[in-house]
Amino acid sequence: MKKKIVVRTLVLLFCLVWLVIAALPFVFMVLSSFKGQFEVLTNGVFALPEKFSFDNYVKVLSGNFPRYLLNSIMVTGISLTLLLATTSCAAFVFARLKFKVTTALFGLVVACMSIPIHVAFIPVFILTKNIGLYDSIGALVGPYVAFNLPISVFILTGFMKLIPSEMEEAASIDGCSLFSTFFRIILPLSLPGLATLGIYNSINMWNEFSFAMVLTQSPNPRTLPLAIWEYQGEYTMDTPKIMTVLTLSAVPMVIAFIIGQDKLIKGMMAGSVKG
Repeated sequence: MKKKIVVRTLVLLFCLVWLVIAALPFVFMVLSSFKGQFEVLTNGVFALPEKFSFDNYVKVLSGNFPRYLLNSIMVTGISLTLLLATTSCAAFVFARLKFKVTTALFGLVVACMSIPIHVAFIPVFILTKNIGLYDSIGALVGPYVAFNLPISVFILTGFMKLIPSEMEEAASIDGCSLFSTFFRIILPLSLPGLATLGIYNSINMWNEFSFAMVLTQSPNPRTLPLAIWEYQGEYTMDTPKIMTVLTLSAVPMVIAFIIGQDKLIKGMMAGSVKG
């Protein structure tokens, strides 16, 4: 009994220490966004602002930041919708349908997980230029879907394999076609896994910088990671404004995580229990 108490106490202390370490950068970021330009240098790093001022937020929001935010929302939303739709269909084929080529194709998908995105910059750039999508929001959708597809298919296929086959057999006896079985049984039961993939991939797409840098040139199609890079050059000596941009960029993902955290936890727990 005493051993369990000691172990739980140590685990709790470790979690508290880790929470403090993880939270300190966010505390610094938010507090600094309310400070004046030289207040960060004259006062302590984690000192409270002398006066909570929203001037930095007004300055940033009155610029191009709303456009960058809208671009990121559009790119992430479109890419994530296409990714989850494609992933669910592919995972169903690999998990529930048995053909001679499915194993080989699934192995090919798994092998694609090892391809670094940097080797594809030049081919993707040339392809995007040839089809006329360069320097547009549409140029980012294809790479975002393609490079997140292998890991998503791999995870969701394992999730679907754990769904009892008796449910499909019962549906088949009741006269359900293959498509009806997928949309009425497999897909609803896979929602926890899809929610987990949605949150995971949305964070990756939201923070993606490399393809956004290579495939866009003008300010109009730029996303938030490029905006942060641009503001870093514009506000080199104004740390509070840079912290304001970072805070505003993080808020949508924080809100999305708060809304979807229950689904994320359920999806992770469902996979662990079934596994």
